Amino acid sequence: MLEDFNVIAARVAELLRARGEKIAVADGATGGLISASLLTVPGALSFYVGGGVVYSKASRDALYGLVEEVFEGMKSATEDYAALQARAIRDNFGAAWGIAESGAAGSSKHPMGVASGRSCVGIAGPGGLVATQVTETQSDDRIANMEAFTRRALEFLEATLASA
Repeated sequence: MLEDFNVIAARVAELLRARGEKIAVADGATGGLISASLLTVPGALSFYVGGGVVYSKASRDALYGLVEEVFEGMKSATEDYAALQARAIRDNFGAAWGIAESGAAGSSKHPMGVASGRSCVGIAGPGGLVATQVTETQSDDRIANMEAFTRRALEFLEATLASA
């Protein structure tokens, strides 16, 4: 799995390095696999600032440093929520780019009622660029969903960087 993701991550790294820009990552249902994939590229420090797995309110608050009111009326695994997270991780880590994934991998009930197999990715870049993508697998297979969510997020990141 990481070997396959490394191929995409290497292309992402090349795009970021060519721009002289760095990225921060907020993994959700991907469980750290977006970050892990990027870190498979040698010399990742040249394009990767850091990130974390946002799996609870405590981790969300620590990584984003936003006041609670910002999240009022928002539901996880939505495009608005993923975009907010992408901007927050980018800004809080001082990166040019931020990517955030929020979803429900499955095999257990999501606390906010999100259907298993749903993932939303937000990307925030320079100049106010914000892009989002929804993935729906219609599956409750946790591991397969985590892999699918990660692959789609990396592919979406590559496409967004290439077109920016």
